[in-house]
Amino acid sequence: MEKSLEKASLTVEQVKKLFIYTGEKVQENKQLLTKIDGAIGDGDHGIGMSLGFKKANEKLRETEFTTVNEIFKTIGVSMISSMGGASGVIFGTLFTGGLKGLDPQETLDSNLLANILENALNAIKQRGKADLGDKTMIDALEPAVLALKQKAENDAGLLACLKAAEEAAAQGVEKTKSYIAKFGRAKTLGERAIGHQDAGATTVWIIFKSMKEYIENLSV
Repeated sequence: MEKSLEKASLTVEQVKKLFIYTGEKVQENKQLLTKIDGAIGDGDHGIGMSLGFKKANEKLRETEFTTVNEIFKTIGVSMISSMGGASGVIFGTLFTGGLKGLDPQETLDSNLLANILENALNAIKQRGKADLGDKTMIDALEPAVLALKQKAENDAGLLACLKAAEEAAAQGVEKTKSYIAKFGRAKTLGERAIGHQDAGATTVWIIFKSMKEYIENLSV
């Protein structure tokens, strides 16, 4: 690749490979996510995430795409159909929720990624009714999206944007340890949930971390 991708964009094929890599990393963290969820939740988050991204990766590998939009839609639909339940819908919406009204795109740069994810964040908040401080994936996603958007507006490239997003997501995960849960099984624990991080927020951090790693590998 020319330059370091700081100002570059990804082709459709590179976006496909980006999310295959990301899906593999989420699957590799299945046990970690299950352990985190088992402390205060149903203990099935890692299993569900692994299943959803496995299905998405199967679809990505067997399909030829002409637009970035199709890739995001394929991932989201695969997750919703294979996972079921609230997590499937919420994480599926992370990929499908930002596509409404978006013209077909043949490249992905930092501004487009910020736009897609900001719209997806809004769609998730509308659908799930969770907000910051509720001990959900929103606690990692919202600060990550805001950090990414701020960097993109200052003409930063994909790598810088994803580094900022990952750092913000990690801080968000850490903050969930101090929150009382408002949703799911953890809601019934009250203050006993304090001290434990949220599994969904952890998954969001892994997604941004993996995307950053893929760009770093391209930039070498």
